[in-house]
Amino acid sequence: MKIVSFNVPKTSREALRVQIDKLPHFYNQLHEHTELQLTYVIKGEGTLVAGDYVGRFAPNEMYLLGSRQPHVFRNDESYYKSKRKIQAHSISLYFDRSYLGEHFWELDDMKVAKDFLEKSKRGFKIVGKTKELLEKELHQLQKQKGIDRVITFFETLKILTVSNELTSLGISQLAETFNPIEGKRMNDVIHFIFTQSHRKMYVREVAAIANLSEEAFCRYFKIRTRKTFTHFLNEIRISNACRLLQVKDIRISETCFKVGFTNLSQFNRVFKKITGKAPSSYLALAG
Repeated sequence: MKIVSFNVPKTSREALRVQIDKLPHFYNQLHEHTELQLTYVIKGEGTLVAGDYVGRFAPNEMYLLGSRQPHVFRNDESYYKSKRKIQAHSISLYFDRSYLGEHFWELDDMKVAKDFLEKSKRGFKIVGKTKELLEKELHQLQKQKGIDRVITFFETLKILTVSNELTSLGISQLAETFNPIEGKRMNDVIHFIFTQSHRKMYVREVAAIANLSEEAFCRYFKIRTRKTFTHFLNEIRISNACRLLQVKDIRISETCFKVGFTNLSQFNRVFKKITGKAPSSYLALAG
């Protein structure tokens, strides 16, 4: 599912890059890059799409995204309507294994690290003590230069390789890549789904966005996301429902219709299938 081929800004002589983003909202195009990406979300919330994973992201969360893993941290719609200048804040580490050459990763001493880099192609959510340790490493990396920065990076990699507090985001690696035209097509489709998911949506509408017949679009979408269009749409709607249910003074039935469902029993069924919990369990968090 190659979307936008994104070039991480760096000089040709940098082994890695630490980037601080303070923006009205995060970059909202589904994109990929060769670098491994470790991102700590300091401020901002929304829906994360990473390969075949769709779920909520929130402040004080950390994610590792694999090389060439299509992804987007799509903030909630309110971020695009607000006049506040800074609503989203993150710190990210980017690293491309090719910087060190493949011979380096073939060394016996690097076998564990190499195996981990292969596993990381599906992406991880990082929690617990590991997240706390990596947060400190990220803040340290942004202040360092030279060999100190490289040493801290390998300390970061070591923390990741020995941790049991990493939850895999995706099922498949989605290693296919496509040309820029395919990237634009998928971005247009994803943007339409995000912005229109609150209403009844027909396959023919989205197929028209992709300039495909309904049958061809359904095949196209399934091949590139490993999900049916309906399942992906439901995941976006349930992600939005999770956010709404944590707001006080909102009923489950009201949430159901706000996010695009027209039947309460279907909403409850889909919600539990995707989250493993009933909507009422999220409603309780707002109490």
